[in-house]
Amino acid sequence: MRILVIGAGAVGGYFGARLAQAGKDVTFLVRPRRAASLAADGLRIREPDSEPERVDVTTIERVADPYDIVFLAVKAFTLDGAIRDFSPAVGPRTTIVPFLNGLAHIDRLVADFGVKVYGGVCYVATTLTDDGEIVRLGGPRQLRYGPLPGAPAQGVDDVHEALSGAGFDSEVSDSIETEMWEKWVFLASVTAVNCLAGATIGDANAVPGGADFATAIADEAGRVATAAGFPPRPEATRNLLGTVTAAGATTTSSVYRDMRAGRRVENDAIIGDLVARARDLAVPTPLFAATAVNLAVYQRGLGG
Repeated sequence: MRILVIGAGAVGGYFGARLAQAGKDVTFLVRPRRAASLAADGLRIREPDSEPERVDVTTIERVADPYDIVFLAVKAFTLDGAIRDFSPAVGPRTTIVPFLNGLAHIDRLVADFGVKVYGGVCYVATTLTDDGEIVRLGGPRQLRYGPLPGAPAQGVDDVHEALSGAGFDSEVSDSIETEMWEKWVFLASVTAVNCLAGATIGDANAVPGGADFATAIADEAGRVATAAGFPPRPEATRNLLGTVTAAGATTTSSVYRDMRAGRRVENDAIIGDLVARARDLAVPTPLFAATAVNLAVYQRGLGG
């Protein structure tokens, strides 16, 4: 199956390169400047036993024929532009598999493309350097995806075959909405601890009251998910609490790393939307509301 990866950033670039190395039919939709960089240097990933990968690229003006799979892993604030860019690649048999943070993107994609849209979550800690290298920071490498409730499941075996067998864990999920909520609760909680404490998870827990503070954040997020009808499962809750209260952990979220680097952050998708849904559900979230203000002030300082 022909796979179109949107962009070649930290997440899409990582998984797309691994799929290409495994012999999958992968093309990256990138801007001309990134296309030139990939043509000159390959798609560079820094992790053990990794070499630059030469990949097929295309640019917006050259997209005309439909692809079988659109692999969408972009920052939430670039979603509108990404949809404009890849829409010519969507045909009657195309499946769009998004791996964005939060849940707001699902509503937007379903409104535009209907049942072609899957749910998806990914787990990988990567970052993109200023010179275009993707650095894997460690931890799991996993994709989970599946049709949304009420959507037909036909074609899922073909999608799974195309996205598996590439050196990372890849699974079809029959509870993808719950998994998306669990991932959101996890990421939002780590982000709130990082941003309010201005520190790694370990440093936040190294001071008196730090673990209680982190636990209160996780509890707020879990109550929002529960009120929305997607209570985190016991294993997900244990994993979250174990992560946010871990002594000595260097854990940081992508939002916090972007903020430290002076880049634009996904405040609206990860924190702002959670606060808005909590308000609609009458769930108090003072710690997340404070995080949203913290990030909004930072974003305003960037001029955006």
